[in-house]
Amino acid sequence: MSGTLIGFLALLGLFLLIFLRVPIGIALALAGTFGYWTMNGIERTLNVLGSIPFDISYNYPLSIIALFVLMGNLAMVSGMSRDLYAMARSLVGHWPGGLASATVVGCAGFAAVSGSSLASAVTMGRVSLPEMARYGYSPRLATGCVAAGGTLGILIPPSTGFIIYAVLTEVSIGKLFLSGVIPGILLTLLFMATIFVMSKRDPKLGPAAARQNWAERRQNLIRALPLLVIVFIVLGGIYLGWFTPVEAASIGATLTLLLTIARRKFTWPAMTKCVLETIKTFAFVYLIVIGAFIFNPFLADTRLPSDLAAFVGGLNLSRVYILLLIVLVYIILGTFLEGFAMLVLTIPIVFPMITDLGYNPVWFGALLVVVLEMSLISPPLGLNVFVVKGIAPDVPMGEIFRGVIPFWIAMMVCAALLIAFPDLALFLPETMKK
Repeated sequence: MSGTLIGFLALLGLFLLIFLRVPIGIALALAGTFGYWTMNGIERTLNVLGSIPFDISYNYPLSIIALFVLMGNLAMVSGMSRDLYAMARSLVGHWPGGLASATVVGCAGFAAVSGSSLASAVTMGRVSLPEMARYGYSPRLATGCVAAGGTLGILIPPSTGFIIYAVLTEVSIGKLFLSGVIPGILLTLLFMATIFVMSKRDPKLGPAAARQNWAERRQNLIRALPLLVIVFIVLGGIYLGWFTPVEAASIGATLTLLLTIARRKFTWPAMTKCVLETIKTFAFVYLIVIGAFIFNPFLADTRLPSDLAAFVGGLNLSRVYILLLIVLVYIILGTFLEGFAMLVLTIPIVFPMITDLGYNPVWFGALLVVVLEMSLISPPLGLNVFVVKGIAPDVPMGEIFRGVIPFWIAMMVCAALLIAFPDLALFLPETMKK
């Protein structure tokens, strides 16, 4: 049996396990283990199973995930997420659809401390949905903006998606973080423009809220300012070369903890919840990474990725058409696969093609994360849609999916702009201090 055929059979088995609801990390490890066993025998397989989990456990850059997740959990229990939303509401709430735009801005701000799309959607949804309901917002727009705004959690740094991509490809985490800043701001503005146009055409969708006076705006800004300063210290420190991404994560988590204590929100039940949630998320990501490092080297041994790259190269298509084909495949996969699953499954196959075509791996990482964001709101899987359904049980699922369609189109526009203007993602990484 050829290595390529073994690789295809392993992929089919992997997809079968995923459809049977086996956790992605375990599915990767099982497929990789049986693949190794088939090709190399039991002795080498046992050596791999004994060494890879140990090596991954001592992978220093992965500690960034735990620190930034802890930072986001601390920001949530301390009430800082409410302060972010209140600040955004005071600035844009009086616009057409202003409360929806404030929700998107709040999601962007919370994304800069959590790195999690689901956490951003849950946290901002609980804060903003009751307020939008009070002003008579369309449930479609209200839930759609929360689901879409939450996706910013894996684009605006710190991003768990960028960290996994960096570990799998050995690309600089710091450069990847900075590559997401301008696209993150761009996508936030595109979401806000989408809301403004929709509400301008039909004012019943998103009525303007009462305008706040300057005293209220100043008060809200002052309350949100400490968290914004922490974000600027973390990202600015990476950009200026003051500290590494791991050091930045440590500083951010420490400052957020001190801010939580200063606001008198430090209680043992709250801290216990923060630590447990951090451990759960960290363990989930570690399991995926360990499974990927068992499966991906096996897949490389089968020569399936190189055979597919040779096949694509033989199509005589321009590199732009090949890139668009890859993006299309990701969009299709996003309708039935979770983002992390797509990332760890496809990178061993796609990344060699991208580098052979001469594309910048940092730029591709930013583009890939934007496309992965689309999977979070794509039917029928759309994890963010299910999360929003959980906090808005009275809104039908179909209504939420219809609500995210305009934002899905905005993501397509963002991806197209990144393809047309790569400097949107590369300017900050290329000018950062070493």
